[in-house]
Amino acid sequence: MPSGAAAIAIQLPPDELQNLFDALPNVVFFIKDRECRYTHVNATLLQRLGLKQRGDLVGRTSLQVFPSRLGETYLLQDQRALQGEVIEDQLELHLYPNRAAGWCLTFKRPLYDGGRVAGVIGISRDLGLPDRQHSSFNRVESALKHMRANYGAPLRVQALAEIAGVSVAQLERQFKRVFQLTPQQLLTKLRIEEAMRLLRTGASIADIGQSCGFSDQSAFSRQFKMVVGMPPKEYRALLMRSH
Repeated sequence: MPSGAAAIAIQLPPDELQNLFDALPNVVFFIKDRECRYTHVNATLLQRLGLKQRGDLVGRTSLQVFPSRLGETYLLQDQRALQGEVIEDQLELHLYPNRAAGWCLTFKRPLYDGGRVAGVIGISRDLGLPDRQHSSFNRVESALKHMRANYGAPLRVQALAEIAGVSVAQLERQFKRVFQLTPQQLLTKLRIEEAMRLLRTGASIADIGQSCGFSDQSAFSRQFKMVVGMPPKEYRALLMRSH
């Protein structure tokens, strides 16, 4: 804060917050009560769920508006936030009924009323394209090429930093500036995208996990579910039902 600037305490009512987020087409905004029911949502979330008005969503839970496995995953996140946990920068692949899958970063935190957790407030921000015009892009491009060529092998951030000719801390900062992700998050994204492609083939889930750089099938299933919202087996079944 500039020297001499006065701090301003602003408390926006939920309705005004909701209206403010209506202006952001690349951000999903929501507030939920202690029963994990939507109380406030922005226009972006309505549009992506194929709903026309807030009343179609308010009062319902994630279980009632998303496919069952996805709804269960989002509900578990809500319950964690209701226990006081802050969820930040959670890389997720959202699957909406009326549009293609989209990568996003999710933030959820408890909403307090008089010292008591009264609900959950959160956003999911669409992951934009890499900023190729940023001055840091050329520095991290070599590390990115190495990740794309070797995502199936064990990769250490220290090795990536050496390839880019920077320190680990510098690599982390530059990746966030250019890709909006940490090196580990980008590696996870590359691995999950390849796994999703291979799940359209007849390859076994164990073989897919191994070829995508996961130590074993359990680790693969756990990471896939955390990011996509359902285990690989159920994602494959979803693909089959959609054809």
